[in-house]
Amino acid sequence: MLTVAHAGEEGPPEYVWEALDLLKVSRVDHGVRSLEDPKLVARLRDGKIPLTVCPFSNVKLRVVDTLRDHPLARMLELGLHATVNSDDPAYFGGYAGDNLAGVAEALQLDDNALLTLARNSFTASFIGAATRDRYLDLLSSARLATT
Repeated sequence: MLTVAHAGEEGPPEYVWEALDLLKVSRVDHGVRSLEDPKLVARLRDGKIPLTVCPFSNVKLRVVDTLRDHPLARMLELGLHATVNSDDPAYFGGYAGDNLAGVAEALQLDDNALLTLARNSFTASFIGAATRDRYLDLLSSARLATT
């Protein structure tokens, strides 16, 4: 069974541990506060547990002061399976594409980081394997065409 829980946005890393250990989640919505716990970072990385990061929400809820302060680039550097998403777009002010464009500009994410985020979004999704693999192949083809 595929399960998801919101954890590690406003609440501490312990909430992510609980989501993993008590709820046995397949994916963590948010998870940015996981960076405060190196052991948790290792578990998330080693387990390839996706984190659906919502940058606009993180700013609006004061998890970070600005998009320039967002830890997304650090999450990728640490090998975390981060994705960019939207959270309640009407309230937080943007859909997934808006969040991606905003954080990409603010953090000056390069093409490799954007490609990683795109790949992560497909591997973290709950779509069927054939559909997922088709999109991953398209990403690989697009990457080859631009190099």
